[in-house]
Amino acid sequence: MSKTITLRLSEENYKIYKNLAKRDNRPISNFIETAVNKFIEHNIYVDEFEMDEIRNNLELNKSLKKGLSDMKAREGRFVE
Repeated sequence: MSKTITLRLSEENYKIYKNLAKRDNRPISNFIETAVNKFIEHNIYVDEFEMDEIRNNLELNKSLKKGLSDMKAREGRFVE
């Protein structure tokens, strides 16, 4: 279920967002939602190219598997 939120913007930012949304022929709320979703996608998730690099890095995968095994066996040490 979608939720409604209230967002306080400066007059300057409101005008910028409104103009950008108008250029895309969308409501300002949709423009903001899309911008936030793009930010999340680019800053949180790994893209397919990066994922392929991770999958194909044998040393990294060996190290990750060893770390997981050590964790499950409660071996090794934690570094802060």
